[in-house]
Parts: sequence; C-alpha cells; structure tokens
Amino acid sequence: MPIGGNEELKRTNEIKTAIPLLDSIDIRDKDITADALLTQRRIADYICLERKAHYHFTVKGNQPTLFEDIHLYFHNRQKPDFVSFDPPDHGRIETRKIWTTTELNDYLNFPHVQQAFLIERDFVDKKTGKISHDVVCGITSRRPEQADALRLLAINRGHWCIENSCHYILDWDFDEDRSRIRTGYGPENISRLRRFAIGIIKSKGVRSVAQKMRQLTLNIRLVFDYLRMTKNSCLPLRL
Repeated sequence: MPIGGNEELKRTNEIKTAIPLLDSIDIRDKDITADALLTQRRIADYICLERKAHYHFTVKGNQPTLFEDIHLYFHNRQKPDFVSFDPPDHGRIETRKIWTTTELNDYLNFPHVQQAFLIERDFVDKKTGKISHDVVCGITSRRPEQADALRLLAINRGHWCIENSCHYILDWDFDEDRSRIRTGYGPENISRLRRFAIGIIKSKGVRSVAQKMRQLTLNIRLVFDYLRMTKNSCLPLRL
C-alpha cells in the first residue's frame, strides 16, 4: 500500500517529537510503550540501540505488512497463553486474553523484535448487557524470559490506563471535544502541548491535576517557577 505524502510527513513529525522527549529522561532498561503512530523503525533503533531500553509497540494499519503478518499468524489461535479476569468495577466486566510467539522474529521486517503478540479484550456493560470486543496486535523487544505473557498483558494494560487517564483530563479539564482548532496540524500540535502540560504536572507528584492547573492559571509567574525557568528555580519547589 503506497504511503501518501501527508502520512509520511505525520510520521516524521511524530519521530521529531518523541525522540527529544525521551532524550530528557533516563530510560535505560525501561519499557517504552507507544500506540500505532509511533511504531516506527527509527524509534525502535533509538530505544534499543541508543538508549538500551525496550519497546512495546501497538501494530495497526499504518504498518500494513507488519499488521497482516501478525494477524495471519494468530488467525487460527487456540488456547491463550494467559487470561485476565478483572473485577466488575466501573460498571463493567473485563476479560483479556493474550497469545505470544517468537516464531515471527526472523520473518517480520522490523528491528529488534523478540516477540509478537495478540490481545483480545471483551467488555460487558453490567447495566445494559452490551458486549464490546477488541483485538490488538503488538511487538516487543523483550525476550520471553524477560517478559512472559502475564507481564506483556500488564504492560499493555498499563499503557492504556495512562492513555485513558490522560484522555479524561483532556476532556474534562481542557474541554478538548469542543476545541475549535480543526485545520492542518493544529489539532495534533495543540494535543501534544496539552499532553506535555499534563505530563509536567503529573511528574511533580501533585494530588490533583485540575487543582494545580487552576492555581497556575491564576498566577502566570508561578508557571515559570514551576517549569524552573526563573531564578526561583533554585529554591525548593512547593507543589
């Protein structure tokens, strides 16, 4: 499938954004998760070769050959390697199943792959009885002895817990759904800035992102102190 110019430009922009952010933190031996847009060879090389860390990437249609190969391998899947049953919290019952393989390592055209996996997620709404089904493919640079099926499932779930938490803040505190920025790369760029702001606030260990946002909004000078961009940066930071 040919890749259009806009899609290629979007990938380039994602790489230019992701790598500088990772440059600023110590990720050696850490697990770096990413959604499908960041499933890129350059980022995989950067994580594994330059930073000595490990990736856990989601694979979707923007990597069509990779996605089709993994999906085809698991097409006739039998018993899963691990099944997770979550308690019926938040009004729904969740079941997660995962299948893993190392047989595709030498076949997939992607650097540093040590396992491919497929995850099925089933959600039952307790109130309505509605059933939702979701299937996700992925790859990781962790070998089975470093990350078995249970750990891979936990890493994947941790990624989406963070994503969902971030989405809640974006919707509730930034009112992102009603944003009027809709043209060009404006929506993507403003979303990155909002996520960056959330990440900065959360990195300080605050109890409430919303409360801290209100405090910073009422005192612009405090924003620069908070980002350590003033002389006050050398003083102990009050959260």
